[in-house]
Amino acid sequence: MSNDLFAAPVTAGTDYNAASIEVLEGLEPVRRRPGMYIGGTDERALHHLAAEVLDNAMDEAVAGHATRIEVTLDEGNRLTIVDNGRGIPVDPHPRFPDKSALEVILSTLHSGGKFNGKAYATSGGLHGVGISVVNALSVDTVVEVARGRELYRQRFSQGQTLGGIEHLGGTPNRRGTSVAFTPDPEIFGAMQFKPARLHKLARSKAYLFAGVEIRWKCAPALISDDTPTEAVFQFPGGLADHLKEQVGGRECATAEFFAGRQAFPDEQGSVEWAVAWPLWSDASYSWYCNTIPTPDGGTHEAGLRAALTKGLRAFGDLVGQKKAKDITADDLMVGTELMLSVFIREPQFQSQTKDRLTSPEAAGLVERAVRDHFDQYLSDRMERGKALLGYVLDRMDERLKRKAEREVKRKTATSARKLRLPGKLTDCSADDPKGTELFIVEGDSAGGSAKQARDRKTQAILPIRGKILNVASATSAKIMANLEIADLTLAMGCGTRKDCIPDNLRYERIIIMTDADVDGAHIATLLMTFFFQEMPELVKRGHLYLAQPPLYRLTVGAKSLYARDDAHRAEIERTVFKGKKVEVSRFKGLGEMNPMQLRETTMDPKTRGLLRITLPQEYEERAEVKDLVDRLMGTNPAHRFAFIQQNAARLEEDAIDA
Repeated sequence: MSNDLFAAPVTAGTDYNAASIEVLEGLEPVRRRPGMYIGGTDERALHHLAAEVLDNAMDEAVAGHATRIEVTLDEGNRLTIVDNGRGIPVDPHPRFPDKSALEVILSTLHSGGKFNGKAYATSGGLHGVGISVVNALSVDTVVEVARGRELYRQRFSQGQTLGGIEHLGGTPNRRGTSVAFTPDPEIFGAMQFKPARLHKLARSKAYLFAGVEIRWKCAPALISDDTPTEAVFQFPGGLADHLKEQVGGRECATAEFFAGRQAFPDEQGSVEWAVAWPLWSDASYSWYCNTIPTPDGGTHEAGLRAALTKGLRAFGDLVGQKKAKDITADDLMVGTELMLSVFIREPQFQSQTKDRLTSPEAAGLVERAVRDHFDQYLSDRMERGKALLGYVLDRMDERLKRKAEREVKRKTATSARKLRLPGKLTDCSADDPKGTELFIVEGDSAGGSAKQARDRKTQAILPIRGKILNVASATSAKIMANLEIADLTLAMGCGTRKDCIPDNLRYERIIIMTDADVDGAHIATLLMTFFFQEMPELVKRGHLYLAQPPLYRLTVGAKSLYARDDAHRAEIERTVFKGKKVEVSRFKGLGEMNPMQLRETTMDPKTRGLLRITLPQEYEERAEVKDLVDRLMGTNPAHRFAFIQQNAARLEEDAIDA
């Protein structure tokens, strides 16, 4: 074989020798590659800094040394977290006698008191990188330590120490650690901490450990929503209190939540859980390990699923229900709202951001803790156990029914003709879903215009009758019995909820096309709620869109333009027609447009505008969206009334500005 095959052209400036090898020291690796330590430099990563410092304070509380934590957000993107724990050691470090232990911890990766298990039995911090990473990525960090009735302070910037540790004198009534920092704009740009997100983080930590009080304070100028400027969180009931607040007044399959705690002193571990089965819910799972959120679940999740599934199957066998042996974990978890918190020694996570727990022992620990309590929960009151069993068997029947109907999917144009599809669906002719679109339109009149305006090869039309069922306030049985929803589900071909398989979606884009008025907006809202609850993965993947039909046609002479709403109309009149007499036609609905107008304004990819409906990728923000949908579309009208009261003034201001 010729050596020429392995030859490469020599390019100037590409010498690779010993001088090319860089050695990054101190905290320089963090600043060069922040994504390795906090998952990126986006908003989620920014708030991860706050979580790292708060987790250290929580570790002091869980270890029994702190009872109070204060979280304060000031103007200038300055965050301060204070605890009344033992305080970071300030004496000289044995290995680095010219530095205090405080300086070593703040300026050296993989340094801390959580490696040997002597200072902390369980902790969220594991690798000794959390607080040093915060320091490296902050433009100004000030740490104050009250220890031994004396107060000390040290300053840092971008990971560099600004002078030695200062002794500020005696402080007989203070103890603990205060960390104040400002994220570095060189790393995070203009991004700012969100008060609502930090408030929620502080509140959730208080639920996770009943023995701690967390005080929240925020500068009033930073608040733009209903987040309070000051609050005190302490929840003796722990996760059960949290779940009770989350479920609210919704009716559940069992009146009493399944909640409890189990400690394992010999293993220095503990498990706490709270589970509810609301009759209408799109499910909500919150997993924690050593107070750290693990949004992707992990081995502790597997232990809980195993305990619940095995327990319910055994109870079914006890009461003579033969079908119970076919129950799966998914049947039991559909629509479930649960919280699980474990404390274990030396947990293992999938990454530094700790999104998933991988410790093998966590599965067995959780299963042992939960199983006995669940058996007792089911059998102590047989009627309660039978109610839950019946609820889960209904979910199992739904699953099996959907499985039988899963042939409704697009493979080829030939197979598509054989599918059982809704009678009102006017399908497109393309074989491949790529490039195809399904327009969900309001009423037969609009559907008729859309059918004439469409591109027959790639655009399908499904008319629906007015306002569909509000799935956020309906039971599963009512949803399944609704004809319009059944038609929507059949047309999609991908199933719903746990049985939703996005790859089976028959179209690349799902486009909601309703009238540009209040009723049309309401119908679009109901449809978005349907997709959010029943097919959330489609929304996450970006398949859902809102069409932007015009409300007005503005004509001056031979020139006509279209306006989406009143504000757009005023803008066109001001900037295009500039004081000329304008003939204004208002479309009462899509059905009033002739097919040519509808195609030009709303359906032709070359001239239309679409809004993509998406879901946040970050765990806490997805929870905020779910909470908003529950409040605005749920059964409690008081939540909607409160929302209107809070936002009415802003809408009036927007109308005046327009």
